[in-house]
Amino acid sequence: MSATTISDKAISVQDIPGDNQLSVSFRLLLGLYAIIPLCLLLQLFDGWFWQGFLQQNLPSSPKQFLLFQIIFGTPHIVASSILLASNTEYLKFYKLKIILMTVAIITVFGVGSLFIPYKVLYVTVAAWTVYHVLKQQLGVGRGLYRLPDWVFYLLLWLSVTAGLFVYIGIFLKNSLDVQQLEWIKLVAGGLCVGLVCSALLCERYVTTQSGRYFLWSNVLLVLSSFYLFVQQYYFLAILAPRLVHDATAYIFYVVHDYNKHHSQPQNFMYRYAARCHLPVFIVLPLCSFALAFMLQSYGDGAVNMVTEFFFGVEIRKAITLGLLGYLAIMHYYTEAFTWKQGSPYRRFIAFSK
Repeated sequence: MSATTISDKAISVQDIPGDNQLSVSFRLLLGLYAIIPLCLLLQLFDGWFWQGFLQQNLPSSPKQFLLFQIIFGTPHIVASSILLASNTEYLKFYKLKIILMTVAIITVFGVGSLFIPYKVLYVTVAAWTVYHVLKQQLGVGRGLYRLPDWVFYLLLWLSVTAGLFVYIGIFLKNSLDVQQLEWIKLVAGGLCVGLVCSALLCERYVTTQSGRYFLWSNVLLVLSSFYLFVQQYYFLAILAPRLVHDATAYIFYVVHDYNKHHSQPQNFMYRYAARCHLPVFIVLPLCSFALAFMLQSYGDGAVNMVTEFFFGVEIRKAITLGLLGYLAIMHYYTEAFTWKQGSPYRRFIAFSK
């Protein structure tokens, strides 16, 4: 989901749907944030007992682990694309938006990359990525804490701006001098202080205990990433928001597909799965993980082999940068509206505490 941006409006907590259907449990979603104390404990133990072994041996980004990309990041983007493409009524409903966005992506990242500086494109995508991740998490929790619009967007933009500086500090650190890196830490730290103060002041709008838990879990998601960034545990700084985001998205995807297809499969994928006696709730994860593995591990090599054989031309990273990059940007775009209240997707989603 952004993976999944839920809604610009508060989510109504609905009753669990009947007839053996599934609902999205806020308690389960909240449990995903347990990765935050786990990452912090790993950092503390590494300093106390392991003489900095993790800091020295973990990569600066989870993306440097192919296995990490096969487990996180790529699968949920692929799953989002499968969900949209395998349900023809969704494709028809959003056809115009998809076509226009495809043209925009080709224009900006194809033609535009010839004269737009790389760092400008990189920071633009980074900002969209951070916004996508945090908007999903704050949007999900909004169904519980029901904040006024101005409060919600105050917390969102403080979180996104702080997260963006952390993101830049991690992924562009090799192109920054010491002074620039210190300024990034200073600005991100100031934004984190502002986020905590704003959350304390605005907490009075939250009327439920579970809403407070969700609110502070999202605040801690940003604070922990900043802390781990400052401590130079870059892998752990990215791991926590990545895991929470991806797992949250998959929960929505699986609930949607189970409720839509378990009684009567409505597309080729689930009709074939029914013939193979595969449980509905594992079909999308299984397909997306398998496809992500194939694309990440063999996609570029397969394209190179074909283009060299037929045209004598080598195309580098056609899949990992071209296709998967396109799917990622399209994912950020479509998830901003496909899960909003009143969308076709939301007919198959309900919530429980």
